[in-house]
Amino acid sequence: MSRRYLLFIGLASVLGMVLAVQLSAEPPGPPTPEPEQQKPDDGIAMPPPEGAIKHPSAPLWVDAKKKVVYVDGFICVTKGYLEVFACVKGFKQHESVVAINAKPSLVHTALLAIGAKQGKPVRFQPEYHPPTGEEIDVFVIWKDDKGVEHKVRGQELVRNTKTKKELTSPWVFAGSGFWRDEQTGQEIYQADQGEFICLSNFPSAMLDLPIQSTDSNENLMFEAFTENLPPTETKVRLMLVPKPDKVKPAAK
Repeated sequence: MSRRYLLFIGLASVLGMVLAVQLSAEPPGPPTPEPEQQKPDDGIAMPPPEGAIKHPSAPLWVDAKKKVVYVDGFICVTKGYLEVFACVKGFKQHESVVAINAKPSLVHTALLAIGAKQGKPVRFQPEYHPPTGEEIDVFVIWKDDKGVEHKVRGQELVRNTKTKKELTSPWVFAGSGFWRDEQTGQEIYQADQGEFICLSNFPSAMLDLPIQSTDSNENLMFEAFTENLPPTETKVRLMLVPKPDKVKPAAK
């Protein structure tokens, strides 16, 4: 059973959102307005992105026309070494810049639905092969305490531990993988356990760096770019934009 097929099972709501827009003879109307005052724990960072359709149960939006996926979260680290750029809320928050309030499997399906090309995760045996897939631009959007909106590339919030310069590598859509629970027989999407957008190479990463980057604590290559980051707990919106002209081919 293919990984794509497994992802689409149980995630039809994301596809329904996209297809409703694509199959409509009329231009999509304005998104359903959100309540003026959100609950403190609703996970929504700011008003819905214009023209995008919201997932019914997660702070996730898909813009089928512009081919953009949005997902909301919050800043969890502003200092220290990093293994992950964005994790799932409750996992690896001590070593990740952002925690998101949705499952990466939903984001994965949304990216497939707008045409992003999935590659393969990193391989270490019998030798190192970098992760492959379409490059995905990652932008981080937030409002400061004065209400001013900021939008930066994710790379601007991470720096090399040696050069102290911002991350230069892109992220690629490696696509994570599945493992089977021996007790229940259930197929589990690995990135849902934490590794959403990675800085150290992980076979479970959904988005990963196409360069060799270890998770060894004494050799971690990246750290938070403190001067460029908003305070911890700041609500943020990640904007994921596939780059169809830049696809890292799978290693033979």
